[in-house]
Amino acid sequence: MKTSNKTVFSLLIVLMIGSSINAQFLKKLGKKAEQAAQRTIERRVDKETSEKTDQALDSILEPGSGQKQGPKTPQGNDLPTNTGNDSGNNNSGSATASQAKSITVYSKFDYVPGDKLMFFDDYSKDFIGDFPAKWNTNGSGEVVTIDDSPQRWMELVPGYGIHYIPNMPELPEEYTIEFDLLTYGMDNQTSSTAGIEISLSDDPNFNAGNNYAEAWLPVGQYAAFGIRARNHTRGEGVTINSEVRADIRQAVLNQPHISIAVNKARFRLWVNEEKYVDIPQMVPMNKLTTLKFNVNGLEDGKEKIFISNLKVAEGGVDLRRKLLSDGKVSTNGILFDVGSANIQPQSMGIIRQISQVLTQEASMKLKIVGHTDADGSDESNQKLSKNRAEAVKNALISVYGVSADRLTSEGKGESEPVGDNNTPDGKAQNRRVEFIKQ
Repeated sequence: MKTSNKTVFSLLIVLMIGSSINAQFLKKLGKKAEQAAQRTIERRVDKETSEKTDQALDSILEPGSGQKQGPKTPQGNDLPTNTGNDSGNNNSGSATASQAKSITVYSKFDYVPGDKLMFFDDYSKDFIGDFPAKWNTNGSGEVVTIDDSPQRWMELVPGYGIHYIPNMPELPEEYTIEFDLLTYGMDNQTSSTAGIEISLSDDPNFNAGNNYAEAWLPVGQYAAFGIRARNHTRGEGVTINSEVRADIRQAVLNQPHISIAVNKARFRLWVNEEKYVDIPQMVPMNKLTTLKFNVNGLEDGKEKIFISNLKVAEGGVDLRRKLLSDGKVSTNGILFDVGSANIQPQSMGIIRQISQVLTQEASMKLKIVGHTDADGSDESNQKLSKNRAEAVKNALISVYGVSADRLTSEGKGESEPVGDNNTPDGKAQNRRVEFIKQ
């Protein structure tokens, strides 16, 4: 396609999106989709004249391919993308130079998600416009989609004392929390008090509780507001009330991935690959039972906050010790793009730990086994699981320098489920990677 044709195509996309943005509130986000589509076209034009990027990282991002391919969907970090589902399996991945750089940055990412899933929700079973069935609140909210993206989000309505609580078992002593965050309407006029609060509490309902720990993420744009950490212990009052210096203004505008690890009293928080909070004695009594979300400080009707793909998993402990002691470890914390073998950069923490075991145990050999959920055909899932296992193998070789003759890979497709493929929770459990000592 010539550049002039691409320009026409770009204008057509803008016109099509522009015609619908006034239909309802959510269509205001069409401007973001318009920008995303325009950037996608520009990237494809640039790609035609650019040189090949590093071949090793290409092999990770595009397993089985010797050259890059254009994006299959107009992703520009402005349109949400469903990263928790394998529906519509497509075994050929896509990669860009920016993705390659992301893998390099995340290669030192030390977050490791829990390995026993407790809760997952992408709202795929909810009706648009309803409050999600797997949550509780004393306010309001609804499940929404944005333009033509299949991703679903829950809008959190601001209000003092309003909380959003996932219906799940009590939190254990060690666990991890992950979710995607989407903001709309944030600018230089956004209040310094605007943000989202993640709370851990001993109260199962809508009160603060006698014991709690909370982190507050700012979304305002006119200054670099810090991330606040606060706790309260019955009988002692507030023992931690601090503000960690941080500039996450760009991150909150571009759908950041939030990761939290709780190991007894220790509390750590990452925004994308950056760790901002690491407090050894943050969680009172070493255990709080309930997870809650709250938003505040938003201008009514103009500023919005959404979350999706909430995942809570027990564990988050050192996978290295488990692999050494048991000779086998299984994790659903290595994430891939939908229907492809492109490793999502935030998964590199797990792969890094596996590489450390192999460095320490110079004679150890590993078999890497990929598994999928049941969406799609048996044949496509078998191929997808094999490609994903191979992608992890290539990451260990190319990013962490593991010798190729110490690693083998295979795919099991959907043949060995550990969860119910009729539920989002079960599907998330089934999408996993195993490492087996040989």
